[in-house]
Amino acid sequence: MGELHEIFRRSLRDFFQKEVLPFARQWEEKEEIPRIVWEKMGAAGFLGLDIPEAYGGTAGDFEMAKIYLEELGRLGFGGLAAAFSVHTFMAVPHIVRAGSEYLKRKYLPGAASGKLIGALAISEPFAGSDVSGIRTTARRQGDYYILNGSKVFITNGYYADFMTVAVKTLPEAGAAGISLFVVDGQSEGIRRTKLKKLGWHCSDTAEIHFDEVRVPAQNLIGEENKGFYYIMDSFQMERLSAAIISLAGCEAALEITLSYMKERQAFGKLLSHFQVLRHRVADLVAEVEMLRAYVDKACQLHASGTFAVKECSIAKLKATELSKRVADECLQIFGGYGFMEEYPMARMYRDVRAGTIAGGTSEVMREIIAKIVLDGLTYEKAYASEVSGASQQVAVTASEIVRSLPRRFKKGKMPQYSGVVHLILSGEGGGMFTVRVAQDQCIVEEGLSGEPTCVVETEAVLYANMETGKIRPEEALLSGKLRISNLGEMLTISGLFARWKET
Repeated sequence: MGELHEIFRRSLRDFFQKEVLPFARQWEEKEEIPRIVWEKMGAAGFLGLDIPEAYGGTAGDFEMAKIYLEELGRLGFGGLAAAFSVHTFMAVPHIVRAGSEYLKRKYLPGAASGKLIGALAISEPFAGSDVSGIRTTARRQGDYYILNGSKVFITNGYYADFMTVAVKTLPEAGAAGISLFVVDGQSEGIRRTKLKKLGWHCSDTAEIHFDEVRVPAQNLIGEENKGFYYIMDSFQMERLSAAIISLAGCEAALEITLSYMKERQAFGKLLSHFQVLRHRVADLVAEVEMLRAYVDKACQLHASGTFAVKECSIAKLKATELSKRVADECLQIFGGYGFMEEYPMARMYRDVRAGTIAGGTSEVMREIIAKIVLDGLTYEKAYASEVSGASQQVAVTASEIVRSLPRRFKKGKMPQYSGVVHLILSGEGGGMFTVRVAQDQCIVEEGLSGEPTCVVETEAVLYANMETGKIRPEEALLSGKLRISNLGEMLTISGLFARWKET
């Protein structure tokens, strides 16, 4: 860390001491962060860390982002940390990385100055961690898209001036049919309801309904139907943000508790002299410091450009889980005072509970880690221009591989199964095919016929490279080069065929 970073930390900490901490309890009671605070944050350059200077941002490096998140975590107000981190590192980055020049000019200067508050709207009443299950739709109508559906648990959603919204533009394609739009908060047809929460009181969390909302087509972020992959890509920074904030919160809780133990007496001696409490604190400090080393490692990988899915998932899982235990143990040391609203531990205890839910639950983090270490799943950045190996030529064409499916069919494996797959393989060596499985046999026909149970679209050369083992299908899927309408169905039917072997 250089001198510039130290100066940045001091200026940020001074700002929070003067402009935030003296008033934060009032904001908690009113359940709102005043807009003047957002504008002061913007004027100080703290909201534009992920925004290029050309659009009014400060274009800070990752170390500055890390410092920003640490200092938010140290405040002990989870709502503040949630509101500012969502705006800075979740609502804005999609516009920065994939938005058109029009979108950048329209929204980024206001986001950097704090005059525009941003929200990221993905979760829905029937789709939380399962992003592919969202039901909000957008249909094209001339120069507009018409949005219908609902979002829930949206941080900043009640007061947001703009929202980065995930919708289905091709519902039958599942994850491969999701797109991202920037939606103005005051658009006709939007209805917002502020939600009451266990914690994070000063941040607004909303349920949002879209009823025939007209969104200009130019508000599409990046390419249509690639939103899922943009979201998966951005999750790493979201999870790192949660880890950094949670870890800093652990350190702040321990600092408060250690200070209290050195002042509070029981049975004629200070709490800091009771062995049971000393050892309890020692264990917590040891775990926090060990976790600090791992989170720093994950941050270094992310800052270097590594797509560190496993490390970011581990950091998020362990930091948010530990923050619950630290808050619980520290509140216990405070005794009855820890249960009182005037003491910070009561608020910190409430606020940490959201950490293991927001940004992907702990259960989802464990499954991601398991898929990587047990199933060998790998991930590639969605913003990469090409899938690794996609342009390599192969000795066999995609059409030849498709026609080989009947002889590779494993008879007797699932004799009762029936399904129809439409294969749409663009480019040289490809074509359109119907693959039918029924009565324990497989038939391949040229052209598309019948009602499909699954539709697969990709480039012919990419399909050939996947079948011959040169590219992992997961990489192609996450990059958006492979589109599958029903992933579960595809996994089932693909298990009925032996692997291709070139002869």
